[in-house]
Amino acid sequence: MQEGFSFGNFLLDVIVVFGFVLWLWLLFTVMGDLFRRRDVSGVSKVIWIICLIVLPYLGVFVYLVTQGGSMAERHEAQAVKWREEMRSVVGFSAADELKKLDELKAKGSLSEAEYLKMRARLI
Repeated sequence: MQEGFSFGNFLLDVIVVFGFVLWLWLLFTVMGDLFRRRDVSGVSKVIWIICLIVLPYLGVFVYLVTQGGSMAERHEAQAVKWREEMRSVVGFSAADELKKLDELKAKGSLSEAEYLKMRARLI
């Protein structure tokens, strides 16, 4: 019996490829977080890497369950750091933006509600 190519086979292949790509993305995210951490000793990092190599799916899921909350906090702190570095390079500062907002409000280009909303976003 020749099975051939069917929509069911195609759909199954798409789901498998999607799952594999998703797992690779999670693996790289976990490894990136693990290598950036300064609060974990080298021995702990080696143990995590061994777990990720020997039991790849289970290792990724266990890391996400046990370290997921602090992983999000570290990612957020890194994003804030990068944003501040970008602002210093570009020359953006909250004080400059507040000055521009004040000028736009004085000209009448912004209503009071818009002004307060944008000011709150900057601060």
